[in-house]
Amino acid sequence: MHPLIEDYALIGDLQTAALVGRDGSIDWLCLPRFDSAACFAAVLGNRDNGHWRLAPRDADARAERSYRGDSLVLDTVWETSTGAVKVTDFMPQRDRAPDVVRIVEGIRGTVEMRGVLRLRFDYGRVVPWVRHSEGCRVAVAGPDSVWLRTPSRGTTYGKDFSTRSDFTVAEGERAAFVLTWHPSHEPRPDQIDPFVALDVTLDDWQGWSARCRYEGPYRAAVIRSLITLKALTYAPTGGIVAAPTTSLPEELGGIRNWDYRYCWVRDASLTLNSLIAAGYLDEARAWRDWLLRAVAGAPQDLQIMYGLSGERRLPEAELPWLSGYADSPPVRIGNAAVEQRQLDVYGEVLDSFHIARTAGLPSEHHAWRIQRTLVEYLESNWRDPDEGLWEIRGPRRHFVHSKVMAWVAADRAVRVLEAYPKAGGDLTRWKAMRDEVHREVCEQGYDAERGTFTQYYGSTELDAATLLIPRVGFLPATDPRVVGTVEAVQRELTRDGLVRRYSTPADGVSVDGLPGGEGAFLVCSFWLADALHAIGRRDEARALFERLLDLRNDVGLLAEEYDPVAGRQLGNYPQAFSHIGLVGTAFALLDGPGAD
Repeated sequence: MHPLIEDYALIGDLQTAALVGRDGSIDWLCLPRFDSAACFAAVLGNRDNGHWRLAPRDADARAERSYRGDSLVLDTVWETSTGAVKVTDFMPQRDRAPDVVRIVEGIRGTVEMRGVLRLRFDYGRVVPWVRHSEGCRVAVAGPDSVWLRTPSRGTTYGKDFSTRSDFTVAEGERAAFVLTWHPSHEPRPDQIDPFVALDVTLDDWQGWSARCRYEGPYRAAVIRSLITLKALTYAPTGGIVAAPTTSLPEELGGIRNWDYRYCWVRDASLTLNSLIAAGYLDEARAWRDWLLRAVAGAPQDLQIMYGLSGERRLPEAELPWLSGYADSPPVRIGNAAVEQRQLDVYGEVLDSFHIARTAGLPSEHHAWRIQRTLVEYLESNWRDPDEGLWEIRGPRRHFVHSKVMAWVAADRAVRVLEAYPKAGGDLTRWKAMRDEVHREVCEQGYDAERGTFTQYYGSTELDAATLLIPRVGFLPATDPRVVGTVEAVQRELTRDGLVRRYSTPADGVSVDGLPGGEGAFLVCSFWLADALHAIGRRDEARALFERLLDLRNDVGLLAEEYDPVAGRQLGNYPQAFSHIGLVGTAFALLDGPGAD
């Protein structure tokens, strides 16, 4: 049986990340980047698809785990009938080659340990050739090479196409394992000292965490979410992946399985808000600069997502040799939604640059020219239907959120020209566009009989994205239409207090063109808490926020969705959007009566 999604913890080096299970098994790792092929893919298949377990041989051993302080260094303490040990897992920020370090330390008595390393390159398909060299085990297949350095004590041997290590640790003893990847055609990289690397890694993370400006009752949760966002950052470019995984299902046994190891434009403005509010201006600047590079080009070619370095081609394919998490195929790599037309991204780009400008981040001289070109293109195309924020794979429609974000694009452009008249642009025309979009949305996207904005023009369906209307300034929170929308979402889109993105029928095909359903979308639940706070229902907002905090796993991580019936997390994990929502709501709750 597969572990629960929330049974995994995260370690990473700001270029890739691994999932470590409660049982001491690393079941997911892509090397050398987030979007590279996995060498451990057990989470999407079985142990034969690659994993690395390091744990006591005692089958009855009990484990408790936690991150060490405000860091991404994971400690798992195992209690056995003969003693106790601590396994420390981390990935030091790399100089050149990525390393995974696992240190076993005896706490009490003696404990017999076993390590099982089963490398399978190309997402669990390719069995490497393993040999001995320079005191290490070396696994090679095609472009990939992995070196495993093991402790001198104990026995290391091959069995069933895996590398096994049996050893005993007594109180006060330490044993370190280091796994290092590099291209097979290059010389072996320099070895690291695992114990020095541990100290440096702890110092790096704790120094970074200490810069957080949030001071409030939820500081620990905010810092853990910020650490998670930092861990999902691809340091060489500043891009932030939506999640480090692919194809973790939105419904067990369903087909809603997507690859999230890319950078979504839709996340940009919310991410910038969270980073800037928390005081991480360097990270905000790097993300803004990534966005500026990614969107450069012809405005009609603007995409909803890009690769880690701004790559545009992300072809989607299925991997039939993997059975999927909990037998939920297909497993997909790449994402065909990159070809979709989503007009809201123009608003999100303009809003992101507005947020950065307001925060005082220095602007590149060509940034306004790119923004102006985007607005001019949108001016002629905002009336067209699109696939919307949620990447609908059904027919294009006039989605209300997309139109609202078109209004945001015009509004932010108008603000620039009002502040800097010589910047260049047609203020009169853009004001007229802004007014026209606003009028049309209020006339065609609002159901006066029910008192709520709908998902798309002429529909009766609701969309949690309309909760963002007051946040982006389209209408004030005090407007009755906003209050009615919040109450309608709360009434019709919530289950057990948690919010779904939109209606998905239990049978048949929904607006998204796909069969089946999905769990409650966690970021939408944070949006509801924000909206409740904004309309003055602050006690409800705080209660919902604290309920959402309780959904985190034991090390503070959230997936994309939550199944309130089964009581478990669903979707790709950990999800940047969920943690962005957590940080944003924690800051929102600091404002107003009753805030600490």
